[in-house]
Amino acid sequence: MYVCSCFGITDKQVAEHAAAGACTPRQIASATKAGTDCGSCVRTIQGLLGRGACPRRELLEKGRTAATVLAPAAELDKAAELSEVVAA
Repeated sequence: MYVCSCFGITDKQVAEHAAAGACTPRQIASATKAGTDCGSCVRTIQGLLGRGACPRRELLEKGRTAATVLAPAAELDKAAELSEVVAA
């Protein structure tokens, strides 16, 4: 079923992103653009996400950022290099 007709996003795609750690409509929007045009799908996305456990939220509550836990090590190395260049 299409959740976002503006960008052709399905409930299956929302579920896949949720399983990968997207816990809020805003995080789904970042990954898919769903909810960023007319906005009529935001409540549907909220309903699909429910109020269940969120792996990312649980990690944040333990004091770790989601990026340090979920991002591959190579991506973290690139981010460190970029921050060093920006700081210089």
